[in-house]
Amino acid sequence: EHGARLAQDQVWAKPPGAPPLVFHRDSPYFMFDPPDVLTVWFALDDMHPTLGPLEYVRGSHHWGDGRVGSSSSFFQSENKKLLYSAAKLEGIDEKELEIVSLGGLKAGGVSVHHGRTWHGSGKNKSKDLPRRGLGLHFVPAEVRFTKDARKSKLWRSYVPDKKKEDNGGDDVAICDDEDLMNVVLPEEDFPLVWKRPPESR
Repeated sequence: EHGARLAQDQVWAKPPGAPPLVFHRDSPYFMFDPPDVLTVWFALDDMHPTLGPLEYVRGSHHWGDGRVGSSSSFFQSENKKLLYSAAKLEGIDEKELEIVSLGGLKAGGVSVHHGRTWHGSGKNKSKDLPRRGLGLHFVPAEVRFTKDARKSKLWRSYVPDKKKEDNGGDDVAICDDEDLMNVVLPEEDFPLVWKRPPESR
């Protein structure tokens, strides 16, 4: 199959005074093969600079995997520590980073970014205004889970157990790592939203 699936949707809601969002990549959180991810982000509020709008690091989708780009804690006061470490491994001084802000984007505005793009946001400095956005994450139609999906709270319910005991107490292989390529993503949770016409393949 050639096309795109919706892998996840989520609302990002930063109430007044909320801490910064650590700079990260989206791709490491999606345990799929192929690993391509595209994120469409909808602004639900006007992105005034004081609200801590989303920020991108220009060109960072070309960086290598010296730093994977995932964090165990999304909201941290020092939100660029992981980013600076990744930049250093790329031979880029942190002062040379070009950070592009979505400040000024109106409610209903849309931003699209590559899953390997480093991005984050600052603190919501407002005393009474939230900063809300809707993120939609798309993956290729033909994706299959990788073995790392078994470790993820988000994906492991979709992956069959590797082994389980039979009535005699012996382990019986149910789905080895190699068999994951045969596990089809359920259409009701990962809908096919676009299919490439045959003539354009």
